[in-house]
Amino acid sequence: MIADDIIAAPYARGKKFTMNPADPYNKVTVRSEIGDLILYDGRMNHNNGWFVLRTEIPAGVSRNAIKWVITPNVVKDWLYTPVVQTSQVGYHPDQPKMAVIELDSRDKQISEPALYKITDTDEELILDGEAQEWGKFLRYNYLRFDFSSIREEGLYQVHYGESVSPVFRIAEDIYERGVWQPELEYFLPIQMCHMRVNEKYRVWHDLCHMDDARMAPVNLSHIDGYSSGASTLTKYQPGDIVPGLTIGGWHDAGDYDLRVESQAGEAYILALAYEHFGIDYDATTIDHHKRVTEIHQPDGKPDLLQQVENGALTVVAGYRALGRLYRGIICNSVRQYVHLGDASAHTDNVTGNEDDRWVFTEDNPYRELTTAAQLSAISRVLKNFNDTLSTQALDAAKELYRITRTDERTKGAKIHAAVELYLTTGDSSYKEYVLAEQDYIVQHIDRLGWFIGRFDKAVNDKKFSQSMRKALVTVRDQYEKMKLQTPYGVPEDRGNLSSGSWDVQTLGYYYCFLQDAYPDLFTPDYIFNAINFILGCHPGSNTVSFASGIGANSATVAYGVNRADGSYIPGGVTPGTVLIRPDLPELVPYPFIWQEGEYCMGGEASYFMYMVLAARKILNEK
Repeated sequence: MIADDIIAAPYARGKKFTMNPADPYNKVTVRSEIGDLILYDGRMNHNNGWFVLRTEIPAGVSRNAIKWVITPNVVKDWLYTPVVQTSQVGYHPDQPKMAVIELDSRDKQISEPALYKITDTDEELILDGEAQEWGKFLRYNYLRFDFSSIREEGLYQVHYGESVSPVFRIAEDIYERGVWQPELEYFLPIQMCHMRVNEKYRVWHDLCHMDDARMAPVNLSHIDGYSSGASTLTKYQPGDIVPGLTIGGWHDAGDYDLRVESQAGEAYILALAYEHFGIDYDATTIDHHKRVTEIHQPDGKPDLLQQVENGALTVVAGYRALGRLYRGIICNSVRQYVHLGDASAHTDNVTGNEDDRWVFTEDNPYRELTTAAQLSAISRVLKNFNDTLSTQALDAAKELYRITRTDERTKGAKIHAAVELYLTTGDSSYKEYVLAEQDYIVQHIDRLGWFIGRFDKAVNDKKFSQSMRKALVTVRDQYEKMKLQTPYGVPEDRGNLSSGSWDVQTLGYYYCFLQDAYPDLFTPDYIFNAINFILGCHPGSNTVSFASGIGANSATVAYGVNRADGSYIPGGVTPGTVLIRPDLPELVPYPFIWQEGEYCMGGEASYFMYMVLAARKILNEK
């Protein structure tokens, strides 16, 4: 038997069902006018199951088969309790500091917010005064309380009537410890594939996926959207064992697959972080020969470089084995796909049987050129750390750039690849190609501007630079308009089912490069706003930090590989609050709501880390 075949006896059957009868604020009544209401416990069927209320559809009935009347209880004169939203971590003395106060749109009793300093003996009133009215957003009205003038270090809390913010710090070392490090200390090591991952007395997972991989069938409709066409096959035929794939990579957060964009993309972000910030932080031992990772045991090597190496190993090994990029490496059955728990139990680590993961290939010029750009930068930072892998990554990038066809849809990716190849090799042919595409870059500056600044500085071409700066004014203005869309200084959520803060993080990451290359055009404010949004200054009554384990109150129930335990992985960053249309911000501490709680590779956590490092650099240079 499998779970879907099992139907437990219902708890109850009847015509009327009332939830939370003793709680007037959460009481809801459901009445069935056609058929019985039946209450089941869906947790027997699946880990992500919950209680299910249903009415069975009678056989042969296609219209008006079921009719329910759902009646929420209404509490007269109820008002939403004001919510005071601040960063769960705190603020550097030199950065802007803004508390956001969320109010019921009917609430007319406007109070004065106040900032208190908390000492070992008492609370001291530091600042009070009238809040700025921001206006209506979603279903709420918003006030903003600016306390940027307060620079003295210490513990603080914002009060608004009976509501209070979390306790937070103001300190010069606010971004020095426990903010960007958890991704390096925990999240990236724990996600590592083809390794045993230890943390002192704990084993996060044993050696896994040593039976990777077999060539996937052609034209298969895979559960997770993967597909290999006949034109993308290599010398290996469907079912063949593809050697050389049991090295490197990270499990893709809530799953165990290796997507090429997640692997190359993650390594690329980390490579740029190492290049720009020179972080030689070392808290982890990573030994690919022994296939063991030891958390909180330094090995004398920069963790950032070791993680760049980990991503490069899987992408380069796949390219060398297949003669092209893999699309992804993933399990072949639904039973494996829903696996939760120790990654070493996902397969038996014995090559050549039915539980081996499949490797898919594809014909995707955009992805191939984007990966070429990423491998170029990866090669740059791996030089003098792993010279062989550096050379292999650069060789693959050059070949992908040379053989991949280009059209209007992929031209931006080719420009990106040429930029990184020039910065890595100094080859003038790449420079001349980018300069020749000046008009195209200007026309698409909103998509390409973020990586052009480094090229602009390197070539120092006056005509090109003037053209870029003129075009980037429109990008600056776009960000300024987005900052005005919400009281948080970040763009309005677009109501995407899979995105609460992902747009905020992605735009923040891009903005870091714009601000660094053109500081006279781009102030650092958006970076601070995006960080604060992730760290708790965001819509809704749940003000947790989206970054697990970071801040006084963070997302400690998340959609990672350990979600069946109602747990989390420090350093992982979730999408966070999403919009229940039309206007309700929701963030429920329930581990199986992936659109609110899923960790992801190739962005999110590394975008957050990059923004924090950028803010740290900006503030330290003041």
